[in-house]
Amino acid sequence: MSHYMIFSGTANPELAQKISDYLDVPVSKANITKFSDGEISVQISESVRGKDVYIIQPTCAPANKNLMELLIMVDALKRSSAGSINAVVPYYGYARQDRKAAPRVPITAKLVADMMEKAGIDRVVTIDLHAAQIQGFFNIPVDNLYGANLFLDYIKDKHFKNPIVASPDIGGVARARYFAQKLGLDMVIVDKRRQKANEAEVMNIIGDVEGKDVILIDDMIDTAGTMVKGAKALKDKGATSVMACCTHPVLSGPAYERIESGAIDELVVSDTIPLKQKSDKIKVLSTAKLLSEVIRRIYNNESVNSLFK
Repeated sequence: MSHYMIFSGTANPELAQKISDYLDVPVSKANITKFSDGEISVQISESVRGKDVYIIQPTCAPANKNLMELLIMVDALKRSSAGSINAVVPYYGYARQDRKAAPRVPITAKLVADMMEKAGIDRVVTIDLHAAQIQGFFNIPVDNLYGANLFLDYIKDKHFKNPIVASPDIGGVARARYFAQKLGLDMVIVDKRRQKANEAEVMNIIGDVEGKDVILIDDMIDTAGTMVKGAKALKDKGATSVMACCTHPVLSGPAYERIESGAIDELVVSDTIPLKQKSDKIKVLSTAKLLSEVIRRIYNNESVNSLFK
């Protein structure tokens, strides 16, 4: 792989190292520093002329810093004559603002896509975009990988007596249905009404969960309000246990406290975003093998979609 290089930003260097170990390709050196006023400075420490470059950098919190760091790294690589620049963004920040849901609001998912494309990115690899249509905001190839596949073997190894899949809201039905089909299980829906951002009120459970081991599926968990209230509603309806599976552990605000004291028995997440603190209730599964295989296939011009068939 003489024309193949991996770089890492500061958002998730542990994941970049795991990918490097899996592919047996070293993480190339880039000096990322700050000026005294907080401006980011990047210097690529190795020649990248004509090379295919992959940057591992989720745009998680602090989102503005990590996004700017990615864009500045891309600019540095472009000006260093890299052959192609591929952004591996396991978590795509600002994805929740993907449409005009109210008057005079921005569509920041599109704005970020424009910024990344304008900076010089040739391809984006991400996992579980909050809305699949965000792929259409780009005029470059976007590989939106299915994070749910990470959880399949883990759930099968649990040997639940009476499992059933649940969507935490109406918007996640397609994701939950895909997951249920993969496991050969039935599905229920937690019907909720959101009063305002980051607050949710559970209204009803669509389906029977009496005596069931419920597997809640979502793309991200932020303040954990939706998941914790959903788990309580499920147990109030007779669920034996509730496991939540979420690809992106945003976990902001009171999330950790809610998880510890709430009705969720176990939260299974991926390492697209590094955890801020450890918890006995939280199990982390690595995306390194999946992302490494996708990088290898892109480099060798092989099918990515066949990974999920």
